[in-house]
Order: sequence, then structure tokens, then C-alpha cells
Amino acid sequence: MEQTARELLDLSQQLLDSIDQQDWEAYTRLCDSELTAFEPEGVGNVIKGMAFHKFYFDLDASGLPKQSGISSPLVRVIGDCAVITYIRVCQRLNSDGSVPSSAFEETRIWEKKDGEWKHIHFHRSHAGA
Repeated sequence: MEQTARELLDLSQQLLDSIDQQDWEAYTRLCDSELTAFEPEGVGNVIKGMAFHKFYFDLDASGLPKQSGISSPLVRVIGDCAVITYIRVCQRLNSDGSVPSSAFEETRIWEKKDGEWKHIHFHRSHAGA
């Protein structure tokens, strides 16, 4: 795999890890402040900026372990931008001891700004929806 593609996949995994670990500092370091998104929580609306996402970081205080993995990734670099598509497989320990898995189709767009990749847009939907 090309070095740039590997770097972008690593950054995408770091982004998912920051979400799973509720690490707002890491998330904001990876994202552009004008991040846009289409995701189920937005109920059909485009989300712009970070405030919407901050609410969910603050909300989940269960402390139960969770993790996300990237499956079947495709990376396309177009100049200073890149499009990454993959299936995100999520595992989370519930308070009853069960560990259900869920899957999402995700597309993430990264832009290289001042020599550093920033996450600028994503689209996430339930797999198979």
C-alpha cells in the first residue's frame, strides 16, 4: 500500500479511536473546525462545525469499553484531498455483559492543510440501510 494511503488509514483509525475513547482533544486535533457531516444522528440534515459532535462526546459516560475497526478500506488521493471509504465495525460491552457488534458504511474526506491532514467531511450510514 502506498505510504500516503497508509498514513490516511492510520489517521482514520486514530479518529475512530478518539471517538471510542471520548478523547475530544485528539478528535479536534484531527478535524477541521468547519467539519461537515451526514450521519444518522443528524436525521437528514447536514451538520457543520464541532458543537454537534461535542454533545455526543460529553454524553457517553458509561465507561464501558468499545472499539471500532476498519474493514475493506479504499483510499483515493486527489491532489491535496483524499477520499476514504470503508465499513466500520463497532464492538461495545453493554452493562449486561453482552458485546453486540454493529456496522456502518463510512466515507471520510481529508484535506492536506499546511502539510498536515485534516478531516473535513464524512458520511456515515448503517450498513445495508
